[in-house]
Amino acid sequence: MNDCCKEQVLNTVKNCPINGNKGKKVSLTTLKSLLTPEALTRLNPEVNYYFCDSEDCQVVYFSTDKQIYNIEDIKIRVWQKSNDENTAICYCFDWTKIKIKSAIIQDKISPVAEITEHIKAKRCGCEFNNPEGRCCLKNISQYITNFSAHTS
Repeated sequence: MNDCCKEQVLNTVKNCPINGNKGKKVSLTTLKSLLTPEALTRLNPEVNYYFCDSEDCQVVYFSTDKQIYNIEDIKIRVWQKSNDENTAICYCFDWTKIKIKSAIIQDKISPVAEITEHIKAKRCGCEFNNPEGRCCLKNISQYITNFSAHTS
């Protein structure tokens, strides 16, 4: 597996200042890659940042010094916070919600298998593309499980 898809040691968690849910630590590389230019001007590289994955919270990133970046501060849609079927869950290889559903319904190639092949070929760039800053395979698998459970 590529380094960006190894289980990372960014397991530190802090509570979101808006909804209180736990957020996982993300690297500055991720924020620098995904913040809008205006939002990037407010980035404090001296503090730690965390990702809030709660679908009912507008916060995407928050810091130890209470700085907040909302969904409008991010260049892309965050799948956990978007109902749009064209929102990617795998940001590196554009596996959107609708593309995953279509692959399952039509019994095409498994999204997990295809993404895994790309990872083995060292093509992923999760730390730059995924708002969580980590591999999407866990999210893809969870989404497939949830979708399959609702279609059975």
